[in-house]
Amino acid sequence: MTSILALKDALVTIYYRKKDLRQFIELTIENTTIISTIDWTENTKYESVSQLIDRMVKRQDIYQNDLLKLVQEVGNMNDFSHLDYWDKENKGLIKNAKAAVAKLRQQAKGYFETIDELKKTEERRESTKEKLNDSIAYQQKLDELKMQFYEIASNTNSQQKGFQFEKFLNKLFNFFDLDPKSAFKVVGEQIDGAFTFDNSDYLLEAKWQEKPIIAADLYTFGGKIQGKLKNTLGLFVSLGPYSTECTETGSPVLKSMILMDGMDLMQVLEGRIPLNDMILIKRRHASQTGEIYYRMK
Repeated sequence: MTSILALKDALVTIYYRKKDLRQFIELTIENTTIISTIDWTENTKYESVSQLIDRMVKRQDIYQNDLLKLVQEVGNMNDFSHLDYWDKENKGLIKNAKAAVAKLRQQAKGYFETIDELKKTEERRESTKEKLNDSIAYQQKLDELKMQFYEIASNTNSQQKGFQFEKFLNKLFNFFDLDPKSAFKVVGEQIDGAFTFDNSDYLLEAKWQEKPIIAADLYTFGGKIQGKLKNTLGLFVSLGPYSTECTETGSPVLKSMILMDGMDLMQVLEGRIPLNDMILIKRRHASQTGEIYYRMK
């Protein structure tokens, strides 16, 4: 690499005595132990510098930052008055030092670009690895939730199944960071749960029953929503189907809710669409068309 050769040449010329050069290097780099592995007495100045830099280049996992510091510090040198004494006897020392440093500056630009690209490549690699790990963890959690869902489905006790379903939905909504609240009671009514999404508060109604949901079920839920703050919305989740009267009604009592069914839930559990994206699409469709039930494609 031409920038490494330029660094060697510059180091050799910026100091006349080896002990001064060694001191400069010791004050510049952090991992100074490597300096003591070089024979600064018997070697020529160039031999010492060449051995040092070559060893650092071979272990850039340790010395990359130190190499960069040397390139930066040498490249930034513009005062060579410390060579005045020896330049009187050996004409050209300062001239050679200036030329070598100038060459290093020119070559270092490409070196820094290469190092920068290597760092960016490593950052991209780490980012990809992190995303992959997150994706694996995400899918594993979804698989766990899906298995819990199947366990609930196999329960023959209808009352237990209903309570288990409520707890399951709380876990599901928590997984998607929807700030869920468990079932609670207020005077005269039971609320299956609540959550917050996109700066809106939602009440949750959950039904696991074989027979279709009828409009009366929705009206009961609509009454609960209307009893809360004006902008409160509702999400009605039924594992079974909705009757035609539920999906075709134009009653304003039901215009503050959206509907999900078992097929919607399976799309979420199978990883085809995140829960929050589904809620957003359903709410947007309801806002634009007035239809509270939207069949996800």
